[in-house]
Amino acid sequence: MTEKVLIKGNLAIAKAAIDAGLQCYFAYPITPQNEIGEFMSAEMPRLNKTYINAESELAAINMVIGACATGTKAMTSSSSCAVALMQEAISAMATAEIPGVIISVMRSGPGLGNITASQGDYFQATKGGGNGDYHTIVLAPSTIDESVEFTHRVFHLAWKYKNPAMLLADGFLGQMMEPVEFKQYNFSETNSKDWELDGVGEGENKRPPRKLVSLHMGGDDLIVLNAKMQHKYKQIEENEVLYEEYMMDDAEIMITAFGTVARVCKSAIMELREKGIKIGMLRPKTLWPFPKDIINSYAKKVKLILDVEMNEGQMAQDVKASIDNEVQFELLTKLGGDIIKAGDVVKKVMELNIYAGIN
Repeated sequence: MTEKVLIKGNLAIAKAAIDAGLQCYFAYPITPQNEIGEFMSAEMPRLNKTYINAESELAAINMVIGACATGTKAMTSSSSCAVALMQEAISAMATAEIPGVIISVMRSGPGLGNITASQGDYFQATKGGGNGDYHTIVLAPSTIDESVEFTHRVFHLAWKYKNPAMLLADGFLGQMMEPVEFKQYNFSETNSKDWELDGVGEGENKRPPRKLVSLHMGGDDLIVLNAKMQHKYKQIEENEVLYEEYMMDDAEIMITAFGTVARVCKSAIMELREKGIKIGMLRPKTLWPFPKDIINSYAKKVKLILDVEMNEGQMAQDVKASIDNEVQFELLTKLGGDIIKAGDVVKKVMELNIYAGIN
């Protein structure tokens, strides 16, 4: 067993990315994730790897595309309003089937917002602002240990499926400190030799150049491409869904939450259990693909679902869309960077518990 290290969330993510084989880091500074770039600026050159402080977020994501197109492991990190600038490039990356990693540490919005933590970019991450029928793989940790684990996994999934993949954390998780065990990167490497750009060779090794194409003028070509992409997305949905079930065995109330808020909900659940209330939580670890089947399964067993988020209820739309039966559905939300506290959850449940007629 490796020794645990007390470390800030952003620094843990940066170290985990290097452990996952990161070779190039391109980014533009923005709070609350600046420690990632600061760490990379010292560590990447020391390891004879590439670090570039780009002139903008748009430049950074396009540098990621260029590096990843050659099979090189590259990533960027940013936040909220800055990730918004990357959306077209992310959809182009998906279209050209180029892997790449985006670390998004959320701040408050809308617009430029401020530097306080939020979960207001769920839509941005899972629905995206690029064009066309594409998906970004999105993982949402709730602890710094998971931030390390999911950083490893997000690199693996991006290269496994030749698709952009994102680690979505809120500002609390990026800035807090916890003891963390840095485990070895244990995912098998994906062979990229059949698609990476590496020149055309010389002499007897000469071959036709490989091309990256994100503009398809012919309608038939675009139909074929979209069919191929949708088949891939279906495979991801079948094979890569992750979630946590917390005290759901006998639950009559189910909380749905992600990220730091899910940790708060665990404390509330313990307090409510002491009051005799049968309550549990289903926490999506992958926000896309979304764990819709397990949510639908529990929705048939519980009497009440309470969705808890630090936004206006963005994930709630996916929770509701997962359910095909009638069940009471309620929201507890906060906007603008103020964290939801365990007492807020307890109070809300006690009010709803009486209203729902649950013993």
